[in-house]
Amino acid sequence: MLRDVYVIGIGQTPIGEWWDKGLRLLGFEALKAAIADSGIEKPDALFVGNMLAERLSSQAHLGPLLADFAGWRGIEAATVEAACASGGAAFQAGVRAIASGMAETVVALGVEKMTDGMGDGSILSGLATAADADYEIMHGVTFVALNALMMQAYMREYKVPHENFAPFSVNAHQNAVNNPNAMFRKEITVEKYLNATMISPPINLLDSSPICDGAAAVVLASGDALRNLPDAARIKVLASASATDSVSLAERHKLLEAEAIKASADKAYAMAKLKPDDIDVFELHDAFSIMAALSLEGCGFAAPGHGTDMACDGEIALGGRIPVCTMGGLKARGHPVGATGVYEIVDVITQLRGAAAANQVKDAAIGMSQNIGGTGATVVTHIFAREG
Repeated sequence: MLRDVYVIGIGQTPIGEWWDKGLRLLGFEALKAAIADSGIEKPDALFVGNMLAERLSSQAHLGPLLADFAGWRGIEAATVEAACASGGAAFQAGVRAIASGMAETVVALGVEKMTDGMGDGSILSGLATAADADYEIMHGVTFVALNALMMQAYMREYKVPHENFAPFSVNAHQNAVNNPNAMFRKEITVEKYLNATMISPPINLLDSSPICDGAAAVVLASGDALRNLPDAARIKVLASASATDSVSLAERHKLLEAEAIKASADKAYAMAKLKPDDIDVFELHDAFSIMAALSLEGCGFAAPGHGTDMACDGEIALGGRIPVCTMGGLKARGHPVGATGVYEIVDVITQLRGAAAANQVKDAAIGMSQNIGGTGATVVTHIFAREG
């Protein structure tokens, strides 16, 4: 990066079904909390990550809508769309704006109101737009079914039984118990996992993240801007990297190697001059439990076919080798798709600040988040470090 970039403020709303709040109010609540946490009054720019508002809330043009609602009329503001990776992509836009010298302070906001589409099929059709419309969706396959195909292939290729995916969900729910902003603050057992309702074999209800609403925001600042702010825990952005793969599963070179996951992570490691063993905490994108396994493998924490072994051996727990989903992840904290990437970053920053209370990872100094769009066509990876 041409200039140092720091995270100086975070804010979030609880994730749930917010029938009494519109999209702009939900987004504003996260903005207000992040600004209060940062110590600034008004950013130079606002980047909004969102996937479904145009379809589900009949609202596009979110950048100026939310900038105006926050009282920031006149600033630069734009919406960023990258399917489920929209939040991570919005944060990356903010990093680039500051690193390039074009802004001193930026807010990255992720916001999604999925419940606006409840009951009429529009949520499923909206999520399906992250897949290939011509070669996948028009033939009737759902987004869940695409992930089920990957999970079937993984189980067959590596001879992994379905029960070996259970620890991903069990870990996420256990961590969500202590997160007041999580949607599902209730532990589950392996037995409950195995008896859960099947959605698209082998994916069952407890392999899947929920439909929900939420907003999270992060305030970024340059090193120069920090001089005018109160002293606080400084969290530096060491890396911001993205990569792509084919949208269609049929066009992938190697289905189970998740090339964009690996490419994005490798770029981030190179940028930060780090390796997987240097990471203390990892917020991965567990929209479905198969993605958790593929992320661990693609990011170099496990060999191909051994991601589930890490989960079964307890290596992903809070006291394990690489704690993941420390505040509940997408599975239990919730997955308001366009906001998820920012929630992941908020969780990493909370850990690096030492503010995760009962879920605190001991001596966490370097954290990573990875936000995945579609079935792995867009992947955005960020690495952060605590300073001082």
